[in-house]
Amino acid sequence: MLLFAFVFLSVSATGLHAFSVDTGNPALKVKENEGVDMKCGYSADFGATPRVEWKFKDLKGSQSFVYFDGKPTTQYEGRITIYNQGLRFNKVTRADTGDYTCEVSGKDGYAENSIKLTVLVPPSKPISRIPSSVTTGSNVLLTCNDPVGSPPPTYKWYKDNAPLPDDPSKFPTFRNLTYKMNIFNGNLEFPSVSKMDTGKYSCEANNGEGIPQRGDTVLMDVRDLNVGGIVAGVIVALLAVVLLLFGLWYANKKGYLPSKFSFMEPKTTVYTQPRTEDVDDQDGEFRQKSSFVV
Repeated sequence: MLLFAFVFLSVSATGLHAFSVDTGNPALKVKENEGVDMKCGYSADFGATPRVEWKFKDLKGSQSFVYFDGKPTTQYEGRITIYNQGLRFNKVTRADTGDYTCEVSGKDGYAENSIKLTVLVPPSKPISRIPSSVTTGSNVLLTCNDPVGSPPPTYKWYKDNAPLPDDPSKFPTFRNLTYKMNIFNGNLEFPSVSKMDTGKYSCEANNGEGIPQRGDTVLMDVRDLNVGGIVAGVIVALLAVVLLLFGLWYANKKGYLPSKFSFMEPKTTVYTQPRTEDVDDQDGEFRQKSSFVV
């Protein structure tokens, strides 16, 4: 008691004030299209007319003003009502999910506090990606996603209309399966898929709001690698190349190809014997070609 009195007297003597903001419930949940009140109570130490501002940070981390300079910002006009030490949303949407911060500042002090608002939205039919045909031993990933539900749903996978357990090693029926399931992001991964994994798969999204929603069922067929077909394909391709080369050679030999393929023919040199007159002229300029009488 004496300690409390001492602190009180010390604060009074030094002129210090306890600036604080009370938002009541720090986490609010409300269904979409309904209204909600967010409290922003503050002490009298801020003075008669403190400055009050509201900020919003969405799930992606983007921050914006809700109430600034004594009035709602453009995107919140007609949607919110400011009253004494509080703010009311007339009707919320799923985009309003996030953190709201009330900032109060007076002549001598400043304080803030936050409220986490979750707008409840039932899940929609999830979008799943399931391959229809895969080969044994390959890594296969099945995905499932519901972008609508709030809070974000968890996911469950079904094979042949039977729910798959999170950890197959704990259940005798699924002990030989080697999949990995992530219930938070909806992934179902087979590090090395086998013939036993063949079946009809579907996923379900559930966030506790409304009825769980299940996606389309797709048959995933696991097949052995066709080694014989691959070898046969390689042999056929090699034969095709050999036949093509032989065809070019034969066509060039018969002269069916244009001159640009003439390099394939062997080159020959033709020798022509010079004329007799040319040889005689080379022996001298004054050779007499006929007799005459003086």
